[in-house]
Amino acid sequence: MRIKSVVVGLTLFALSLWAHHSHAAYNDTFMDLQGEVKEVHYVVPHSWVYLEVKSDKGEPQIWALEATGRPALQKSGVTPDYVKAGDTIKVRCHRLRDGSNGCLLGFLKAKDGTVKDWDGNNAPPPADF
Repeated sequence: MRIKSVVVGLTLFALSLWAHHSHAAYNDTFMDLQGEVKEVHYVVPHSWVYLEVKSDKGEPQIWALEATGRPALQKSGVTPDYVKAGDTIKVRCHRLRDGSNGCLLGFLKAKDGTVKDWDGNNAPPPADF
């Protein structure tokens, strides 16, 4: 009985981890955005960048960009000084399926022109970015 309880507990734990890391809320295709960084939060389990983007009418909109956690960003060379409030950046991300102003970050081009993977996959930057 004790072994059965442990197996059930581990299964439920594994399922909750898988569900937490699902990208089902985001579109499969990429979109590009450019704007001014308002806030950056290098945290665990997910880091966040809040970006002010101008709408088609020129009105400012805040976008919430979800990235991998601080440890994975550090491994790819992202330091707390890499992106700061006030920087103008470009991102390539997967937009939320519900159409709200949110994205799962893929790549981020910093003000110095370098491009890094913010999804935690250490993928090479796309040639057309």
